[in-house]
Amino acid sequence: MHFDILTLFPSFIEDNPYFKHSIIGRAIEQKIIKVRAHDIRKHSRNKHNKVDDTPYGGGAGMLMTCQPLFDSIKAIKKKNKGPVIFLTPQGKQLTNTRVRELAKNPELILLCGRYEGIDQRVRDELIDEEYSIGPYVLTGGELPAMVLVDAVTRQLPGALHDDESALEDSFSRKLKGKKEYPHYTKPANFKGLKVPDVLLSGNHAEIEKWRMKNLR
Repeated sequence: MHFDILTLFPSFIEDNPYFKHSIIGRAIEQKIIKVRAHDIRKHSRNKHNKVDDTPYGGGAGMLMTCQPLFDSIKAIKKKNKGPVIFLTPQGKQLTNTRVRELAKNPELILLCGRYEGIDQRVRDELIDEEYSIGPYVLTGGELPAMVLVDAVTRQLPGALHDDESALEDSFSRKLKGKKEYPHYTKPANFKGLKVPDVLLSGNHAEIEKWRMKNLR
């Protein structure tokens, strides 16, 4: 899968160590995913590469303007035919169900907002979907974009050591939308705190029943 991320700060993506380690780093190395960052400012026709202005009607803050966003999105869409996703606090909550749907796309375009947001005409004409990672405001869309890349990558075949792991993640269909069951590892007795006997029994049917009963 290809992720094209439009941002005013491409180094936040390109130089981020998060994309160089663990599951995401391995997925990039194995060419399961490709992550490319694109500088919106490069498409500004303003002599100072300005990409923001004051909102009509007054109000606090600045808005990202139409021209650089229109041109940068259209430039990317020549190579990437996937949906354009705007990361914004006003978007629908990004759920595991939607993550699984997004993972079916071979390509995604992620737009990271800044300031007070973007001109509504961009949203009306070029944005296919809008998502939020939670009911709070962040400085920009880069962190939500990284969260989306991480969540979607986990759903891709080969990204995890064991593809079954994604089926037992919190909020998965197997877990009926709940978070997960309790996990234990060695030792079986730590300072008098014992692992439930059923998990030591070797009876996989009983273990599965115990896990489903203890979903939380």
